[in-house]
Amino acid sequence: MPGPGKIASKEAYHAKVCSYLDKYEKGFIVHADNVGSMQFQNIRKGLRPESIILMGKNTMMKRSIRLWCETSGSDKWACLLDQLVGNVGVVFTSSDLSAVKTEIEKYKVGAPARVGLTAPNDVRINAGATGMDPSQTSFFQALGIATKINKGTIEIVSDVHLIKTGDKVGASQATLLSKLGIKPFKYGLAMLKVVDNGTMYDVAVLDITDEVLLAAVSAGIANVAAVSLAVNYPTLASIPHSVINGYKNVLAIALATEYSFPAADKVKAILANPGAFAAAAAPAAASAAAPAAAKKEEVKEESEEDMGFSLFD
Repeated sequence: MPGPGKIASKEAYHAKVCSYLDKYEKGFIVHADNVGSMQFQNIRKGLRPESIILMGKNTMMKRSIRLWCETSGSDKWACLLDQLVGNVGVVFTSSDLSAVKTEIEKYKVGAPARVGLTAPNDVRINAGATGMDPSQTSFFQALGIATKINKGTIEIVSDVHLIKTGDKVGASQATLLSKLGIKPFKYGLAMLKVVDNGTMYDVAVLDITDEVLLAAVSAGIANVAAVSLAVNYPTLASIPHSVINGYKNVLAIALATEYSFPAADKVKAILANPGAFAAAAAPAAASAAAPAAAKKEEVKEESEEDMGFSLFD
């Protein structure tokens, strides 16, 4: 049986978890491997007061969440239960999710490649001088990296994709990166999932901006219009193109025959006497440029005028 002190600490932890579940509506599930204590404290400090990080034993967190769901009658945080596996925690927040994500990413720190570590990202070495003496070519040969000796140092001939995401770091790879002074990995709180009012989705969704959505919608409309025009089936997306194409066809007929209409008359006049049109367009362009030039001259005069005092006053 656990002692009174341990029971009291568990109840205090349960009360804290329940208070967070009551107060907040959204948050992140985060992975905390390879995060140092000082780094963790800096993250906590940077997120306060709008956001709180909850860490603890997974069994205790699951127990508190289950009890809260039963007593409150709400299941908005029940989706956390299946995700609390491994060294994970929950970031509760009342702030904008994208802003919190950006703030958390600020605290990632570089780390060297250690033997046996699973690479969280690709590692590439750029071509060029390494500053290493020729006696150390064995490291490059073991990894199949083409090199040459240039001015007494080893030089990598071409860019090398040394480690792929998910691969285990080998001894030769770790030693080479250490000798080159490269810290290829960055560690911090890794955001796994977003929870928002009972809905869970991938963190990548937060990277979707209005510009991305508009581009996707525009591309979809263009595809619909292209298909509609190809099968000769009118839609709201294709009607503007159909009208323009129809106008072009009618205008072409008017230019090739005696048939005409007001819009075609102007085009015919331009084609019949292009010199007159150019002469008429020149004064309009000049009048449009005049105000801009006058404004520029006015600004120049203001900057050059005497400011009301002399250097010798």
